Order: sequence, then C-alpha cells, then structure tokens
Amino acid sequence: MSTLPAGWVLTPVEYDALLLSLRIAMAGVLSMMPFALLAAVPLARRRFVGKSFVEGLLLLPLVLPPVVVGYLLLITFGTHEPLGAWLLQHFDLQFAFSWKGAALASGLTTFPLQLRAIRLSLEGVDLRLVEAAETLGAGPLDKFFAITLPLAIPGIISGAITAFAAALGEFGAIITFVSNIPGETQTLPLAIYSALQQPGGEHEAARLATLSALLALAGVMLAQVVDRRIRDRLSS
Repeated sequence: MSTLPAGWVLTPVEYDALLLSLRIAMAGVLSMMPFALLAAVPLARRRFVGKSFVEGLLLLPLVLPPVVVGYLLLITFGTHEPLGAWLLQHFDLQFAFSWKGAALASGLTTFPLQLRAIRLSLEGVDLRLVEAAETLGAGPLDKFFAITLPLAIPGIISGAITAFAAALGEFGAIITFVSNIPGETQTLPLAIYSALQQPGGEHEAARLATLSALLALAGVMLAQVVDRRIRDRLSS
C-alpha cells in the first residue's frame, strides 16, 4: 500500500486547521446567501434613487483591505462594544475570538462574490417567461419561486462555490477580528502564518500552502463545472 511521504502527512493540529477552515467557510457562505439573494433581487429588477450608492456599499468588502473589515467587525461585535455585549448578554452569542466570528468575517468578505453572481443570473432570466406567468394569474411570490428562482439557480450555486473557495483563503479579516487561536479560529492561512513565525517551519508552511492552493483550485473548477452543467440542463 502506497503512503504519502512522512513530511507531507498532516499533524493533528494541521488537520484541525483544515477541518476548521472548511467549517468556517461553509458557515460563512451559507449564512450570507439569503442576504445576497435579498439584495440581488432589487438590484437586478428595480430602479431607485441611490441605487449606485447602495450597490457600491454592498460591494465594498470586495475592495476594502480585509484588515479594515476585521477592524470594523471588532468595534461592532467585540464583547465590550454595545452590540457585541448585548448579543452576549441576551443570547449568549459571542463573535469575537470564536469560530462564529471567523465565519462572519469570511462570509462578509466573500459576500460580494455571491451578490454579483446572483445578480447577473437574475438579470439573465427571460422576462417574457415572468410576464407569461403573470398573464396566467401568478402572483409576485409565485413568479419568483416558480420562474425566477429556478432559472437563477446556476448563479446562486456557482457564486456560493466561488465564495466558499475564497473564504478558505481569508486571512486579514479573521486574524484581526478573532485572533489566531488553535482549535478555535486558526484556519489554514493562519496556520501557515504561525508556521512561518517558527524556526524551521518553512516546510510545514509549504505543505499547508500547497493544500490551500489545491483546495482553491478545486473550488474554482467545481464552480465552473456546476454552472455549465446546470445551464445545459435548463436549456435542454
């Protein structure tokens, strides 16, 4: 039986960092998906005053330095800040220095990727189909869930997968907001950073960096394959 070279076998701490990265990225993407969908609908179908400003505000995490995003989260959800203290007192919900905060940070920084993908998908829906459903007596919710949403599924899924791949590599927002705590907030990028701070940790960092690159590549490729297959099935 063939085995990996000993130098490329993950240690228990590194394995925990891998599982934690997957957990945080998944939680972040899924928690932001409903908000991305709710925001994408009016941006794709409505004209209103200040639309460019609203869209720019929603896309801001895409261009802001991740450290700034983490700092804004820290001064908003920190345990000594009004909102953070209120959530902790009334709901026992703590974001700062916990994996939940890491999920929030990664979800927020990748939110624009989901938003743009869903918006483009909604804009690609043939309005004649929606109008035809309306002539048959379909209401707004019926039109959305029976026509618009199914046709927008490729954009929703591909956007979610792309955001998931990007969330796996998030560093600045996470380390600023929730620090680098092994077993709690130390994701793969933070584990790479920790390895580089240790004498002789270059090989460990290279191993984890290779794993991160492979995960990111797999995520991007999967998003493309899923998007193509779903579009082919809908058009057939």
